[in-house]
Amino acid sequence: MKTVVPNYYDKFSCIASACKHSCCKGWEIDIDEETYDLYKSFDGEIGDRLKRCISLDDTPHFVLEEDERCPFLNENGLCDIIISCGENALCNICADHPRFRNFFSDRTEIGLGLCCEAAAKLILGFDKPFSLVVIEDDGDTSEPYEDEVVLTEAFEKAIAVAQDKSLSFADRCEKLIDDFAVSLPFCSPFEWARFYRSLERLDSQWDSYLKYLEECDNLNVNYHDEQAAENLLCYFLFRHMSAALDDGDIASKVGFAVLSCRIVLTLSGFSGIEESVRMYSSEIEYSDENLDKIYKVLLKV
Repeated sequence: MKTVVPNYYDKFSCIASACKHSCCKGWEIDIDEETYDLYKSFDGEIGDRLKRCISLDDTPHFVLEEDERCPFLNENGLCDIIISCGENALCNICADHPRFRNFFSDRTEIGLGLCCEAAAKLILGFDKPFSLVVIEDDGDTSEPYEDEVVLTEAFEKAIAVAQDKSLSFADRCEKLIDDFAVSLPFCSPFEWARFYRSLERLDSQWDSYLKYLEECDNLNVNYHDEQAAENLLCYFLFRHMSAALDDGDIASKVGFAVLSCRIVLTLSGFSGIEESVRMYSSEIEYSDENLDKIYKVLLKV
């Protein structure tokens, strides 16, 4: 089994207290069984705090404060668990964020999610073509299933189009739509904003983005920094095309990547591309319900 990551992966590092949108706020934080057993073994002040701040309702989880802040996020924006016990004491969710995984029979792909501002800055600003690199290989020679082979070939084709610098970014997106027979509804920004308003909402600030979107004349199909736009498209293809293993529909996942780029590039006129993509990612990519609804819209036409 191999572990495969984008070629920018090893450049990532958490910016901790410098982060304006801490992942220690606004997220439910479940605690895995192994870490919970570790926490039960702690004594002293940190042990007492852990006992007070963990709820055992359903899966053990931290009881967030009124502003949805983790009780261990201190006033300096640092984690008291790390300060007291070291990074190895973090639960899996905290240690892993903002990583995501795509699972294949012969490999596990690990990527960085754009809901993290440090990851967004890295991915959008990366100055080399996207590629995947092997960082671990245990020698297992499992053969991929036929649908995985088909998907991998489709992904490689999609990435080649996304990186075709002989075409404008808008033309690359149109070629993806044509090559993969994508059914992308022709909707005005107002109609897309209304649709996105119907989805599950996590942050009230998303409303201001959608208000801006509904007042735009057209979706932005180009961007002044084509490398950043290319990086964004490659990210969405990498993260979401693997979902076709569940339903067999590659076209809707390619359509999601194109649509998401157009929405984000349009919203970049409101708050800049890094902040727009961070907000979009946190609102859309971390809700299976929202993703499923968008995929279904892309299947209807």
